[in-house]
Amino acid sequence: MSPSVYVVATMDTKGSELEFVRDRLREAGAQVRMIDVGTLGPPTVPPDVSRETVMASLAPADALKMISANGSTTEPTTVSTDRGQAIAMMAEALRSYLLAEVAAGNVAGVLGLGGSGGTSLITTAMRALPIGLPKLMVSTVASGNVSAYVDSSDIAMMYSVVDVAGLNAVSTVVLSNAAHAMAGMALHKQPQSLSRPTIGMTMFGVTTPCVTRVREILEAQGFDCLVFHATGSGGRAMEQLVASGLISGVLDITTTEVADEIAGGVFSAGPQRFDKLLDAGIPLVVSLGALDMVNFAGLETVPAQFSGRKLHVHNAQVTLMRTTVEENRRIAGFISEKLNRSTAPWRVLVPEGGVSLIDVPGKPFYDPEADAVLFDELERCLKTSSQRMLIRLPYDINAPEFSQALAENFLQMLATSTERC
Repeated sequence: MSPSVYVVATMDTKGSELEFVRDRLREAGAQVRMIDVGTLGPPTVPPDVSRETVMASLAPADALKMISANGSTTEPTTVSTDRGQAIAMMAEALRSYLLAEVAAGNVAGVLGLGGSGGTSLITTAMRALPIGLPKLMVSTVASGNVSAYVDSSDIAMMYSVVDVAGLNAVSTVVLSNAAHAMAGMALHKQPQSLSRPTIGMTMFGVTTPCVTRVREILEAQGFDCLVFHATGSGGRAMEQLVASGLISGVLDITTTEVADEIAGGVFSAGPQRFDKLLDAGIPLVVSLGALDMVNFAGLETVPAQFSGRKLHVHNAQVTLMRTTVEENRRIAGFISEKLNRSTAPWRVLVPEGGVSLIDVPGKPFYDPEADAVLFDELERCLKTSSQRMLIRLPYDINAPEFSQALAENFLQMLATSTERC
């Protein structure tokens, strides 16, 4: 059987709407499976995949936590009387179920319908799916800030305009458009990807000269270079692409997101930063770009506890705060703990002359003492070997010599990786 479009909703309240979408998709030539993720009453129309089947993808102990609330289906319902708990657990169950179906090659795309609760439930699962697999969420909350639902994935959000509650002159048009958009994504072949190996890089404005030179060097060697802005979502997006198998090597040059995680800035990528890179075991070169700074929005948004700290107004929307000796010690500990946990090869290149454009002599964040603590603490904490190296170089991060060293070390790691294979 060809892969199907999986259409998902809480079918105790949105069964007829999901059935309408299913019919439009079938008319467009797609195979369709309806999934019920309801957590209240029984489904109003029969699903192809019951909520019990979805819940069965959880570990038995977790599934048992879901206690029947209404019990009117042919099988014992497994839904909690606490709606918040039920939604959270159903979201995890749907995530596990869809990942297994994707791995089996059964999924051509996923289309969800929901209000705020349904959107949270369904997008939790969608975010875990591979980049490039079509994902479309028709939602009552899609006209606002959708970052919590989309994060670093490629979910397409479509505003429902009216509530997803019945079929009417507006909802039928919106739902038809959603079905036709999904059919277009699912049925039309994607263009062949470039034959060049794809690698990821992280960049910030203050490391742009470095990353640009590295990109040019590697593009000349035949690589397809994807550059990610290290603003939290950028780091997560890069790691998601790595997990999806779309990136075969990484130069994590600008690790400033760690500084924001440690000090409470606005560009943290979260405590899981580096995990997917290391789990993938791909060639990985790490540097310390922009670890001299923590990011905030306008000057007035800098928290009061940081009064007296060294600040630099980058522009009206971005204020930078210089990291301290103690913060750099903690940053080094965070990076070391992550890298030491992995058995995969890596190289860390240290730019002893400064970690950003404004961390060099005569610039506002030049602080050799703070930098020395970062560099020395990394050297002290990292467990190195012939495959896991710390390399200190007497250049600032934007010096041409440092860019060349980054590119050369990456190529050496790639060659070694190829030989092992």
